[in-house]
Amino acid sequence: MKTSNTEKNRVPCQPVSRLSRCGQSRSPAQRQHCLDMAGGWLQHRCVVRAIADALHAGTSMRETILRRTGLVSPLLEAKHPDAPSVFQPEALLREARRQKNLGSDAVPAICLLDPDGDILRHLHLRGAARRHQDWACYHTDLFVFGQAGFEVGIVACVVGAPFAVLVAEQLFASGCALLVSITSAGQIVAHGPTPYFVLIDRALRDEGTSHHYLPASAFACAPDPALLDAVAAALLALPKHPAVHRGATWTTDAPYRETEAAIAKAHDLGILAVEMEAAALYAFAIARKRDVVCFAHVTNAMAQSEGDFEKGEADGATASLHVLAATAKAWRELRGGFSAP
Repeated sequence: MKTSNTEKNRVPCQPVSRLSRCGQSRSPAQRQHCLDMAGGWLQHRCVVRAIADALHAGTSMRETILRRTGLVSPLLEAKHPDAPSVFQPEALLREARRQKNLGSDAVPAICLLDPDGDILRHLHLRGAARRHQDWACYHTDLFVFGQAGFEVGIVACVVGAPFAVLVAEQLFASGCALLVSITSAGQIVAHGPTPYFVLIDRALRDEGTSHHYLPASAFACAPDPALLDAVAAALLALPKHPAVHRGATWTTDAPYRETEAAIAKAHDLGILAVEMEAAALYAFAIARKRDVVCFAHVTNAMAQSEGDFEKGEADGATASLHVLAATAKAWRELRGGFSAP
């Protein structure tokens, strides 16, 4: 039988017991072959053990093999979104109230997450916000202010998906009925000069928190499209309504890893902006059946040129408060039975 050139050039297989000597007196190609063979042998061994484990435990063969071979991230492993959590926000709040000797007054029905803190700073400058004395969160303060006939609770500087959902869980456990998030965001698909707002109808789940609330999927969608329709109509009805577009965003955990390739992929998906909270907040809202509305305040193109990150009057607080008021009005009219104080 003739031997092909490929066969002639192939590095002979080495017994596993000799793999530790691969680096001795061998060419780079021979050393790489040994390393590849070792990796294949180890993976084969893991697969065999994974099959045995799956048969013994009665678990999914695919899931077990992927886990044992290291081909699946723990981010997607052993997530059971329908299972109850051992740790509940009500329990934490109970202990915080005991330790801090706090009362149990509810937070306002409408609450606002202000990740940049500009809205709360603006309210403080006007003397328009007072601290809620019974807010029992260990990590934040909650302030209360009036807006267009509504009493609103505001928590500032809640940046990123895990923090936003932690606070959201505690707000709804404390009496919140509508949560609005207005976060600054980077432009992906341009809709004119910044700043402007995006009423987020779905968010790409490039973060970890949402996977604890919903099964894996590309996007987390707004929990109630009818509420978004009502909000969009209320915004258009404002006498001097701010520029608002409706569409998708990309939620990331790593703002300083927004690479050219990642931005290009988001652009191809028609994503309007990149932010850090919406996918997790919407996943939480769907899982917990809560009313959450997320806005991206598009203020920048990721600092690719000087003069970026300009938000407008009062660092964007004036326009953001108009957006908040329209959202609260739409929610009250849609849900009914809610009366402003």
